[in-house]
Amino acid sequence: MRSGMFWKRILWWLGGTILMALIQTSWPESLKLQDTAPDLVLVLVVFYAMRDGKEKAMFTGLVGGLYQDIAVDTVLGHHVLCYVCVGYLAGILSLRLVTEHPIVKAGLVFLAGLLHTALFCLIQYLQEPARGILTPWLVMGIPASSYSALLSPLLFIAAGRRDEDQSVAVRPRFRKGAER
Repeated sequence: MRSGMFWKRILWWLGGTILMALIQTSWPESLKLQDTAPDLVLVLVVFYAMRDGKEKAMFTGLVGGLYQDIAVDTVLGHHVLCYVCVGYLAGILSLRLVTEHPIVKAGLVFLAGLLHTALFCLIQYLQEPARGILTPWLVMGIPASSYSALLSPLLFIAAGRRDEDQSVAVRPRFRKGAER
């Protein structure tokens, strides 16, 4: 791959990640459907976990989470930790799944959303035990994960448009040393 093409892909990835974090933090009311907003950065984290592996998913979580931590004035690292953990686990899990079917993609986004919200609520509970842990997870996690999973095919198509071959299918990856 040429050096110019490499930097072009990096800039598209970085710009897309920051754009999704910007939309999610700047216009949350316009995204809401009955007081539930999707997690656009989480969908990107899962997309890159399935397409490029856990490392790129973790970097996507780092960039998107850092932007959200700064923008919404939470403890620095709260979103980052949750997204990086989800990116790592989604990358590991996507190696073992046939990830070309849309239901599998949406299901992985749903599970990642539940895990992200569980980690987020656990960290908040450790900081303020009076908040509780189960009620916020049920009230925030299940609706937001469902909404994110419903939007995931559209965001996967939009994110997949920047490939060289213009395809939207997530290509299966093989471990080093494994037969193809």
